[in-house]
Amino acid sequence: MISFPNAKINLGLQITGKLPNGYHTINTGIYPIPLCDVLEAIPSKKTVFGSSGIDIPGNPNDNLILKAYKLLKKDYHLPELSMHLLKSIPMGAGLGGGSADAAFMLSMLNEEFQLFLDDTILEDYAAQLGSDCPFFIKNQPAIATGTGTDVEPLALDLRGNYLVILNPGIHISTQTAYSATTPQTAGYDLKEVLEAKDFSLWKDVLKNDFEASIFNQKPEMARLKAKLYDLGASYAAMSGSGSTLFGIFSSIADTTELEETDYFIKTMPL
Repeated sequence: MISFPNAKINLGLQITGKLPNGYHTINTGIYPIPLCDVLEAIPSKKTVFGSSGIDIPGNPNDNLILKAYKLLKKDYHLPELSMHLLKSIPMGAGLGGGSADAAFMLSMLNEEFQLFLDDTILEDYAAQLGSDCPFFIKNQPAIATGTGTDVEPLALDLRGNYLVILNPGIHISTQTAYSATTPQTAGYDLKEVLEAKDFSLWKDVLKNDFEASIFNQKPEMARLKAKLYDLGASYAAMSGSGSTLFGIFSSIADTTELEETDYFIKTMPL
């Protein structure tokens, strides 16, 4: 079994409330992008997980891929597996790499072992693993609400445009990022704005609520966003709680000076 879990970007991110359990509610557009890990699983005498590529800190036994496998194994008969991840999506970068890995593992197991679980059931399993995980079951443009686990289709097609991804490698604690924000209701309909696909409108009103506090603490990130606009981006923003910044371009941009830096990740067609 092999699959290619892909990353995502957030198009607008509104923090709309805080629940009694301390979790926040959000409203955000999520769009899949072609920056991928490689996940492989083969039958084995013993269940093991390993990785290569970008280093994954922490105990391998706590990896979401292994947790996804154990979650389904608890309810269904699954064989022992040897799992390996080639990690290419930056860690803790607001790109959803870990969530994608877990969701793709669920989908891969469902297909390979003919569990016949529909997307709704898989999304319920995915929600037990993390807020972004349900999105990656259908892996199509969506609006995510609640704590991020409630997803509905978004009629948005960005094909024909190009994406430039920058990651300055600044660690931003999600808990710290949330603590510096004040939940509020946005003055616009996020889905309506996104589906209008008017980049000038996006630039004026489409906000990531984390940016204000994080850019204040990390002004170099604000400078990188400004640089993307200087290079001709139709729209630029931070993804999730950072620290990845992205620019959407109508044509291939000259990123020569960026490519010489440590924070340049990739230019890719959408």
